[in-house]
Amino acid sequence: MDKSLAVCIVTLSRMWAYRVISLWPGTLAVAFLGTLIGGSLVGIMARFGTGDLTAIVTDAYLHSVISFTLWQATLSTLISVGLALPIARAYARQSHFVGRRALITLMGLPMVMPVIVAVLGIVAIYGHNGVITQLMRAAGFTWSFGIYGLGGILLAHVFFNLPLAVRLLLPAWEQVPGESWRLASTLGMSSTQLFRFIEWPALSAFLPGALVIVFLLCFTSFAVVLTLGGGPGATTVEVAIYQALRFDFDPGRATLLALTQLALCATIALTMSRWLRSQPLTQGLQKGLRNRPDRNALLNRAVDVLLITLSALFIGLPIAAVVVAGLEGPLLRVILDSALWSATARSLGIALIATLTASVLALGLAMTARRLVLVQRRPGATDLVLLAGSVSLAVPPMVIGTGLFLWALITGTTEVVTLFLIALINALMVLPYALRSIAPVLIDSGRRHHKLCEQLGLQGWQRFRRIDWPAIRKPTAFAVALGSALSFGDMGVAALFDTSGAITLPVMLYHRMSAYRFDEAAVTALVLVVMSMILFWALDRIVGRWLS
Repeated sequence: MDKSLAVCIVTLSRMWAYRVISLWPGTLAVAFLGTLIGGSLVGIMARFGTGDLTAIVTDAYLHSVISFTLWQATLSTLISVGLALPIARAYARQSHFVGRRALITLMGLPMVMPVIVAVLGIVAIYGHNGVITQLMRAAGFTWSFGIYGLGGILLAHVFFNLPLAVRLLLPAWEQVPGESWRLASTLGMSSTQLFRFIEWPALSAFLPGALVIVFLLCFTSFAVVLTLGGGPGATTVEVAIYQALRFDFDPGRATLLALTQLALCATIALTMSRWLRSQPLTQGLQKGLRNRPDRNALLNRAVDVLLITLSALFIGLPIAAVVVAGLEGPLLRVILDSALWSATARSLGIALIATLTASVLALGLAMTARRLVLVQRRPGATDLVLLAGSVSLAVPPMVIGTGLFLWALITGTTEVVTLFLIALINALMVLPYALRSIAPVLIDSGRRHHKLCEQLGLQGWQRFRRIDWPAIRKPTAFAVALGSALSFGDMGVAALFDTSGAITLPVMLYHRMSAYRFDEAAVTALVLVVMSMILFWALDRIVGRWLS
């Protein structure tokens, strides 16, 4: 009896050990994330210590910063998504015209365009001496738009988030069954009735998610507010953290602001997380926006053309301004500057390390999620894995950077570990994009091929190379390319750790703009855009063809 019991215990122990060991990729990824984020939070709490908590309640400056952060994020979200609704409807209603695909591609450029470069283009178009101001003066009109302050922040946020919201909302029209349009045509519904009874129910599944994503992006915006804020009256929490560490060298205030940022972002993310899940919609037998009855009405076509044209000009003009200003600047002198290429090399190294780290973490989490779903029969594991990989929504990179910066100050290793820490924090920023691209495809591939792989004894590297990689190659290539471009052009954490004024290419661009060296800044911006595009294109092709 005792022997049987011992055998049973040993068997159960081995089974439990196997179940744990088989989950090691995701376990290591979660341990890494926990160590990095937990360590940064410990650094913040250690610096805060047992300070007077009433300072949080009575600090008038903190109140003003929080109020402005929430106010600008709310306004930016309402304007961006509010404008995106009619523009997305125009693209959906005019579903077939020459150049439609190119214009939708143009909508994706702000996603990969470095923020600091886009800000330079926005200033060139809408600034005090911008193109629009000069045209208005030439026509005899007075144009006095204040680009620095709340107005400029809202304008820049709409530039970045309007196209994102359009791309997030467009799939709603693809979910509408073709039978609905045919029935609406039979009933003679007007355009208003079509929106009320057909389009709005479909949009209700996508609109909350778009609102949440845009709000969080605007809430944690850094480079836009830093360059266009215009003073203490237009400062967000992230910018206040940067100012407290870089200009005032007040770790206590930075710690207080970081804790406030953490509490606000965690509360917002947890409160709105349920709205990030799209609701299932019934698919019809036919899809066909060509069948909608209001598509060819003259007034509707005129309104759609106007909306599409204005949105394309709004997105395209700042991008064109950057290219033109860069070509007209001291191109040769800036390109031959060795400091430019040193900063470019640092940015490239940070981007590659960050993307490689994020890709490994995403693949480990995705493989563990697939095993939990298929082998251990835990269908809710996918949501848990996506939540673990999206931790940067609740713990912003600036908060993590603050904690790690405090540790570097304590240990005196600021100069040694700077680039490595920037790369790690950028990896956390890129991880949600990589994970949401890889995990669903890998799990779906597992559902289709898991039993066959078990029958053939196909495991490990051979299974990954022959079954998994062909399925995830394209989404992985896009995620790697997008993550590298985002990390290459990111300025937030690099500006926090900067001690030389030229640690990365975006930081160098910011310092040249701050020093009013706009001709050199224009050329630097052009180099930054070109390098980002080359990096995106090269990694997309290289990774997309690896082991093909």
